[in-house]
Amino acid sequence: MPLQDYLPLIDDRSYDTLVAEARSRIPRYTPEWTNLNDSDPGMTMVQLFAWLSEIQLYRMSKVPQLHYLKFLELIGVELEPAKPASALVTFPLLASFSKTSTIVPMHTQISSEQGDDQGKIIFETDKALTVVRAQLLSLLADDGFNFRDLTQDNADSLSLFQPFGPAAVEKNAFMLGFDEELPEETLHLYSWCQQQVTAGEVVVASCFSAAQSVSSTRLLWEYWNGAEWRPLVLLKDETQAFTVSGEIQVAGPASGNMVAEKFGDLADKRYWIRARIDSAGYEQAPQILALRSNTVAVTQAQTFELELVGGSNGEIDQVLRLRYTPVISASLILQVDEGEGFQDWVEVVDFFGSQKDDPHYVLNRATGEIRFGDGTRGRVPVANANNRTNVRAKIYRIGGGVRGNLGAGKINKLMQSIEGVQANAVSNVFEAAGGSDEESLDDAIKRAPRSIKTHERAVSAEDFEELALRAGNIGRAKALPLYHPDFPGIDVPGVVSVIVIPNIEGGAPVPSAGTLQSVCQYLNDRRLLTSELYVIGPRYRRVRVHAQLVINDDADLADVKAAALDNLNLYFHPLLGGEDSDWTKAEGDPERSGGGWPFGGAIYYSLLYRRLLFNGVKRIESLQIELDGEAMPECKDVDIGLGILLESDEHDIDVSYEVNA
Repeated sequence: MPLQDYLPLIDDRSYDTLVAEARSRIPRYTPEWTNLNDSDPGMTMVQLFAWLSEIQLYRMSKVPQLHYLKFLELIGVELEPAKPASALVTFPLLASFSKTSTIVPMHTQISSEQGDDQGKIIFETDKALTVVRAQLLSLLADDGFNFRDLTQDNADSLSLFQPFGPAAVEKNAFMLGFDEELPEETLHLYSWCQQQVTAGEVVVASCFSAAQSVSSTRLLWEYWNGAEWRPLVLLKDETQAFTVSGEIQVAGPASGNMVAEKFGDLADKRYWIRARIDSAGYEQAPQILALRSNTVAVTQAQTFELELVGGSNGEIDQVLRLRYTPVISASLILQVDEGEGFQDWVEVVDFFGSQKDDPHYVLNRATGEIRFGDGTRGRVPVANANNRTNVRAKIYRIGGGVRGNLGAGKINKLMQSIEGVQANAVSNVFEAAGGSDEESLDDAIKRAPRSIKTHERAVSAEDFEELALRAGNIGRAKALPLYHPDFPGIDVPGVVSVIVIPNIEGGAPVPSAGTLQSVCQYLNDRRLLTSELYVIGPRYRRVRVHAQLVINDDADLADVKAAALDNLNLYFHPLLGGEDSDWTKAEGDPERSGGGWPFGGAIYYSLLYRRLLFNGVKRIESLQIELDGEAMPECKDVDIGLGILLESDEHDIDVSYEVNA
């Protein structure tokens, strides 16, 4: 029998209810008491005790919630702090700059032109970047027979192109043309390859762990010296031969060795480097969205250094606080001076594994609270009566929130002058993604049972869905076991595809490439090594309802039509719709949401019919469903397909009064 049947009933009576109950019992127990007006001294006592009783009942009613929260604290469930968005930003140099390169320092700040009610949205570079003056102007695919110009495809950044051509066999090459000779510096390139396959109009991200991301293709990097191709030193290739997104670092040749040349149908000479296939091992020719030079990762963050947090007093469980929050994970370096200079201490999740002399501390990233040990679990910092500032944050970063999920080209304002950088051309090619707000208490309470069930491991379909929701600003997720995006309708063993819907406004939310990659990265660390994982955006089908409504004589035509349209738009909404959605509630009311239209959920004619029979509607003259522009048979349920959702088209609602014969 479920424990729900044994839960005690909580008394939630209010002051007015208690007074009314006492007044109703007076004639039964004390019939001689006849004056029940508020002016009677006895009624004053009744009201006093009702007031005291309401306070006690309120406090007692909080006990179960207190116990529940204490249990959550006991098992280590805390509110998830805000997560920062991330993006990739390109820093071009001025063509007139006297030097061939410059350095963009780590933690260089960039923001959007327009902020919000919280101020500017600031991003910082995650590492230092060497920016070269040579501009990447031309891209060519060399298949051994001809040259195919990819320059425009790369500039659009909207469609995929094949850097080695459709065959991608040995000796095919991907050529990069610059307007001037590369300096003897490290050339930083970034290739976006995560959207490498599509299923219809749905973008798919293939998720590979570090153990799997080993390419069987070997590329050789070379430069043109006017007579032949000479080798370049490849320092790093995170793309695994252009099969996944990542950074490529190539050491520039010695000065004076590159010679400009024309290749293909290009009108101008360029200084060329290329990636040539030395050993082919592609299962399919790689496809990329864009390639950019002088590009570095940025995070929605602000960095603070050498902040004095306070002083140790020798007490157990001492608590100090950072000045700014929320703190980004793994960014805090805390130092304590116990008489021998400042020494680094180590952040831990809790003190259960700490010994008495371990220099450990626990950080609450949401509040900035720093807690030290009690001498048994974790060391107590040595007290220093003459120095109240012997605890400092050497460095930490703050940031986070959905406000950081800016669109392409929105991170474009350089907040500090950097020699040679063309400030008005700094921009992000693709959207920033991964930002989410701090978790609410209600969401944490709902998450706790699922977290205990998953144990941070994605095994079942429900595990994948639950963990995907925690990967970022994700509103809904649906795991499809055995579903491969390339082979719909065929069960493929070992494959899991996770459909994710971002928690953003709009009738048909679609995740960005960065969001897909963020979910991939989060699930990769928690899935089984033997599972093949794909994270995909939702596929929508447009639904349009044609209905003729006959309304009551006292109803307003415009109001009923507006209500019908609002009802249908909410009913089919992927995040808020479904059978349990309530269009009569105000927008923003949690009770308005029905949890979203079911993935692949059929449109049941009878339920849709009933949905339009609301207050003011007398009867429905006719009702027809149109799906993707095709009229469906009347009085028939409509299947929409596995994992598919609905997007409301402009519904055709005709309202009229009853015409008496």
